[in-house]
Amino acid sequence: MLEVLQESLRKAPIVIRGEYPYFIHPISDGVPSLEPELLDEIAEHMINIAGTDYDRIVSIEAMGIPLATALSLKTGVPVSIVRKRQYGLEGEMILSQSTGYSKGELFINGVNKGEKVLVVDDVISTGGTLKALLPALEKMGAQITNVIVVISRGDGAAKMRDMGYEVDTLVKIDVDHDGVSILEVAGEQQ
Repeated sequence: MLEVLQESLRKAPIVIRGEYPYFIHPISDGVPSLEPELLDEIAEHMINIAGTDYDRIVSIEAMGIPLATALSLKTGVPVSIVRKRQYGLEGEMILSQSTGYSKGELFINGVNKGEKVLVVDDVISTGGTLKALLPALEKMGAQITNVIVVISRGDGAAKMRDMGYEVDTLVKIDVDHDGVSILEVAGEQQ
């Protein structure tokens, strides 16, 4: 299950930033190359988890964009991208987020009161982005049907559960100086 994703993670190069081993992967970084087979496999698994009973797919720039696009093409459901730039459109929601490696504002446009939304993202580590995004979507009047993140690293998914949000992940990993270890795949222990 998720063989293309697992193989690509096992081959992911590691870059040390300070003391932190950072994995470089097409889903999280867009490099070296984001292959259609990988996007297709991920989109199919997201549909298996979430079905298609939602009005909008919501994702965060930058690496949430190809995931949401692949899913939209398979389901026919429109996408709204949470951006790092303000547009000043009517109804725009501004939120502050802080992750393990960045801090800043995010801007939500195109999500309407009463819509059922599926939230998708590339990686959850600290949970900082979703911690800001999910309550903001609810404040806008959206109904969150599912939250799916491709790669889980760290305790972010558990933190979100403590806040009352269930986050489905496709793979849970650990990263050290030697590479990526796959701990769990779509709910099955490795």
